[in-house]
Amino acid sequence: MSGRFDELRREYPQFVYSGYSVSEHEDGLHLSFDFSIPGLCEFHPQTRLDGKSLDIFNSPVSDYAKRMVFFIGLAEAVSYWKCACPPVFRVECGEMSEDDKAFFKKLWFNGLGEFFYRNGIKTDIDSFVRIDAPEPKNIPQCEDYVSSGIEIVPVGGGKDSAVTTELLRPFGDKLRFFTVNDQPARTQCVLAGGYSEDKIIKIYRTIDPELLRRNAEGFLNGHTPFSSVVAFISMYAGFINGANDIILSNESSANESNIGGESVNHQYSKSFEFERDFDEFRRRNFPQSAVYFSLLRPFCELQIAKQFSQYKQYHLIFRSCNRGSKKNIWCCECPKCLFVAIMLSPFLPPDELNSIFGCDMLAKTNLETDFDGLCGFTGLKPFECVGTADEVVLALTLTAEKYRKSGLEMPALLSRFCEKNTARADYSLLSGFNEENLIPKKFDECVKRMFEYVSAAD
Repeated sequence: MSGRFDELRREYPQFVYSGYSVSEHEDGLHLSFDFSIPGLCEFHPQTRLDGKSLDIFNSPVSDYAKRMVFFIGLAEAVSYWKCACPPVFRVECGEMSEDDKAFFKKLWFNGLGEFFYRNGIKTDIDSFVRIDAPEPKNIPQCEDYVSSGIEIVPVGGGKDSAVTTELLRPFGDKLRFFTVNDQPARTQCVLAGGYSEDKIIKIYRTIDPELLRRNAEGFLNGHTPFSSVVAFISMYAGFINGANDIILSNESSANESNIGGESVNHQYSKSFEFERDFDEFRRRNFPQSAVYFSLLRPFCELQIAKQFSQYKQYHLIFRSCNRGSKKNIWCCECPKCLFVAIMLSPFLPPDELNSIFGCDMLAKTNLETDFDGLCGFTGLKPFECVGTADEVVLALTLTAEKYRKSGLEMPALLSRFCEKNTARADYSLLSGFNEENLIPKKFDECVKRMFEYVSAAD
């Protein structure tokens, strides 16, 4: 496939970011972006911020705000660039400092790690692309930022953002939620938290059909760092709404590579490395904007699952399955469904766990390959937003102990684990606390309450 990569780069040597726009309509704000690969096609993706959920505290069309939109376009562009991977990325509609170029090159290169790996592409951060853009001359400033005092919580419909919502109860009247391409589980989780739908800032993002046509024609395709697009859109929405903070729900487990010995991380744009880089980018370019951080960064997936297990109101409505997301179901055939079931298995009775998925996920022998990858038996973790092998080993060890004590027959995958596993369970994971985080001090008590619960001996 590397030959195809080289061939496309020779045939299509440039990608052009030629324009972007912001327009105000009755149904909200419309953002559009203009990309092209000369000799191939043009792309014009669009994003809409729903007007019903926007409270305008700061102008969405000021020069300061429009510069944010320019950078949203750069986050979006990599999805279109990747179909032919032109060696030159030419910017015609904005200015970038050398630090900005370095930030985006790092984001694109690491965020495309899985794409490069799956397509057999051998490249490096220096040579995979060159960004041609003029140096900034007069960077817009914001002298009169109006703060509304709100806290924005992006919601994906899974267990993590539900935990964040519950931890933030002391800030309840200030919370606003944020969704991209809203799905039933996202709204339902907000409602289950006791908030009304009008507290959700809803964003609708569309992919240009031209990209889908290029994919169907056999151009390069694969995973891109979608969470970084969410980061940039949330920064813009937060600015308009006068937010103090954008509060993510990314855990420490997101920092780990999917492949032993290589830096290929499906979750790169959810990692602390990206969070820290984005914070530096934001401070450098938009000092008058909401702080972007993850409240759950000190914790691992297993700790979050333990915390989530006590919030029964979410158990039958949350969803984390990418394959089943459009139908609002657990597909029960993918590594993400299996991983979530494993994480919850030590903390919920089998009948409660099975009622979530509609089946016993630990009995799904057709998922043995994914199961072995999750357990660390193969050194290749499934390309999904899943935690570490150490967490899986501890979760299954605790679940096996529970089955033995109850005298229940173990389901097939749990028996497989007991037969194959040679790693010692690290019981200290539940009392761990990752100090690498950007959490402001005003949220210390929220984090402290969770740590006391998840680290307590059962």
